[in-house]
Amino acid sequence: MWQLDYPWWLLLLPLPWLAYRYLPPYSEARSAVRVPFFSGLSRAAGESPSSQGSRHNRGQLLLNLAVWALLVLAIARPVWVEKPIERQQPVRDLMLAIDISQSMQTQDFTDANGHKIDRLAAVKQVVQGFIEQRKDDRIGLILFGSAAYPQAPLTLDHASLSLLLDDSGIGMAGPDTALGDAIGLGLKLLDQAQEPEKVLILLTDGNDTSSAITPEHAADMAAAKGVIIHTIGIGDPQASGENQVNLSALQAIATATGGRYFRAEDRNSLSQVYATLDKITPHHVKTLSHQPKRDLFWWPLSAALVLLALYHLVAGCWPHRRVADGLQ
Repeated sequence: MWQLDYPWWLLLLPLPWLAYRYLPPYSEARSAVRVPFFSGLSRAAGESPSSQGSRHNRGQLLLNLAVWALLVLAIARPVWVEKPIERQQPVRDLMLAIDISQSMQTQDFTDANGHKIDRLAAVKQVVQGFIEQRKDDRIGLILFGSAAYPQAPLTLDHASLSLLLDDSGIGMAGPDTALGDAIGLGLKLLDQAQEPEKVLILLTDGNDTSSAITPEHAADMAAAKGVIIHTIGIGDPQASGENQVNLSALQAIATATGGRYFRAEDRNSLSQVYATLDKITPHHVKTLSHQPKRDLFWWPLSAALVLLALYHLVAGCWPHRRVADGLQ
């Protein structure tokens, strides 16, 4: 259907009639020879003097009104509104925080062929599949060791995100585990998001040893901001020192924020963890509608120009027609 973007311009339509009705006729002063007996000559010739102007030229008057109406219609900007275009926009932001401390080089996982691989390699394989399944979500990436670093902001460019994940290496962020700092950085990055659902997935195989903020305090901050944290522990709880994963701390973080805690002992269980996450954070997308508009103002504008051109063409040829008729 069509509509006018600026319909209030139509209020100018009666302006020519008001000018015609209330303004005096236009008269142009010219030098002329006054003839005292002009009236007698007119009577003798059988002609009566007449004044020229648009008030007595109804054709020109109608042309002026038509051109004015077309120009006002063009200014009102008629447009053709096409069918709405629908698109999907994510309503969830996922932040992945992955531990790349020195302990992630422990080779206690197996790949699809049964070969021994380190923990980070197993995590990469499973996380890549998880990212590919979340096409409608904005996903960010945090890598942490002795400190936490933003590797990728929240983005729908999952191909670039996968490349950044592949380029990550063990020990790039230091040998220790800054669990609390990783949560704090995740909250900072999620603060910039406007979507209602915000999720942080925290994966670690060690105990917090170098954070400036404790994991418990970071979890309380996340709960206050409405961020859900799912924790995944893949370390050995029987190990000692930094290599020992604090399962109770991960459970407390998840419970405080309304998330879930998972224990991944091998690659298969890790895959099941992400499959479960995919179910408890289902795809919810909102559909936005946009209706394109095509400008139609050039139709009345072109019609006004064509009318003016035709009028002047006919007016220019009309005197020659009369002269030709008189010569016959």
